[in-house]
Amino acid sequence: MKQVLKVEDMSVTFELHQSEVQAVREMNFTLSEGETLAVVGESGSGKSQAFLAIMGLLAKNGRAGGRAMMGDINLIGMPPRQLDTHRGKDIAMIFQDPMTSLNPTLKVRTQLAEVLVKHRDYDQQKATMAAIEMLERVGIPEPVKRANAYPHELSGGMRQRVMIAMALLCQPKILIADEPTTALDVTVQAQMLDLFKTLTEDFGTSLVLITHDLGVVAGVADRMMVMYGGRAVEKGTVDDLFYDPRHPYTLGLLHSTPHIAKRAARLDPIQGLPPSLEHLPKGCSFNPRCAFAFDRCLVERPPLTDTGNGREKACFYEGPMAYGKVA
Repeated sequence: MKQVLKVEDMSVTFELHQSEVQAVREMNFTLSEGETLAVVGESGSGKSQAFLAIMGLLAKNGRAGGRAMMGDINLIGMPPRQLDTHRGKDIAMIFQDPMTSLNPTLKVRTQLAEVLVKHRDYDQQKATMAAIEMLERVGIPEPVKRANAYPHELSGGMRQRVMIAMALLCQPKILIADEPTTALDVTVQAQMLDLFKTLTEDFGTSLVLITHDLGVVAGVADRMMVMYGGRAVEKGTVDDLFYDPRHPYTLGLLHSTPHIAKRAARLDPIQGLPPSLEHLPKGCSFNPRCAFAFDRCLVERPPLTDTGNGREKACFYEGPMAYGKVA
């Protein structure tokens, strides 16, 4: 498959009052045409900041290093005005909360049409018609009526679909969805996941799905990248990581997730709390919470190593996992 994005040695650093904190370090991955990559991990693991850096949307005290190559274009460090020619047209992002992402004072059709006026040189009438067609395509009933509504007049699921429609109007090569099912009920979540699968098939769009919900990952993703403490700690296909996790953190995530086939009285959570990125533990960042840690883990940080068959892990432990396989 054709490669649409290649990220190499990317880092994200924030300047604080008296120090710096590295929110993302040593990130490397590729994304192919029509592929869905899930990026998972607890809050604070660096998932969202990594992709905000690629979009050039970091806070003022943040800076990104490394490369994010979209073809022969490096998105990292690109001047905002130049980056604006690619955002929305070649690469687009759906943010966590559509209510705060949409302008409450403008009708939906106005906000959607603006994308096509700016990036495709459509006139207002043509852009509005295309926006209504896209609303219908993403499954919004009565699209003309919804297009003439304000964001607060729509349900959470509809606002999320409006954001997807906006992101897809220019048919970008890459779509980044940041926690797209948060705060949606399970019925709407299922509809959203079906919509994502349809979009990747119909448009050939490459999808990055940032989430902590492994149920979402199982439903739509091809590959998975697990992040912890600002780093990728395991990569592989969804089937590989679900059925044969090789990093204790991945195993812990799987076993702290409800499973319909497991009649457990209670969940088996990962003990402890995620580390502060300002004060990471010495050695492996996961060692204070890891049941498999040994002496080397306490003093040496494991590199992300290729273990064959497209799999990578950042862990020194090579023995059997205590829980066995997770179906």
